[in-house]
Amino acid sequence: MSKVVDPREAIARVKDGASIMMGGFGLCGIPENLIRLLSESGVKDLTVMSNNAGVSDFGVGVLLKNGQVRKLVGTYIGENDLLERMILEKRIEIELNPQGTLAERIRAGGAGIAGFYTPTGVGTVIAEGKETCVLDGREVVLERPLRADFAFIKAFRGDAMGNLVYRRTTRNFNPVMATAADTVFAEVEELVPAGSIDPDAVVTPGIYVDGIFQGAAYEKRIEKRVYR
Repeated sequence: MSKVVDPREAIARVKDGASIMMGGFGLCGIPENLIRLLSESGVKDLTVMSNNAGVSDFGVGVLLKNGQVRKLVGTYIGENDLLERMILEKRIEIELNPQGTLAERIRAGGAGIAGFYTPTGVGTVIAEGKETCVLDGREVVLERPLRADFAFIKAFRGDAMGNLVYRRTTRNFNPVMATAADTVFAEVEELVPAGSIDPDAVVTPGIYVDGIFQGAAYEKRIEKRVYR
């Protein structure tokens, strides 16, 4: 069964107040086309779950600039000066996580795990208001799983049935997010016929993907230039 969709029809399913996981690490492996179309849709009050928030004029930063995001759940936000101002001016709700904790919360959401204990964050603001206990002589904090209404993910290659293959760094948060959302839309650089991908190469099986399309006009942005 083909899962190829028109991306505009996919975006039309997102309503005000939705929660969306956005794949990517920095500006690598982000669902550029889905983000652009979402920014044009006008939906608002979104909860976005992403490792970081891109930069002020690209990636998730475009949604922030439009005022479409009510809450951001993430880990590293240091490259987005717009988000910094929004936090200081209390124009957005922010939930920060240690990077490994964010990844594990998403994995737990996809695996049906009710929660897990970790020593990461104990004694810091991360642990405020959360249950703690001592296991094997170490104080640990209880972290809850994350799930979302939608996951927008990016892969290098995919087939019409939704099977996905990633390339290098783009295999970051994308595979685990595909397991932790009610509806998953994937954009790929290469869309191939079903059966064209070696089953042993598939990272995200099509059973997790609800819609797939071939993206266009990808940019290779540099998140931060360092001059010597």
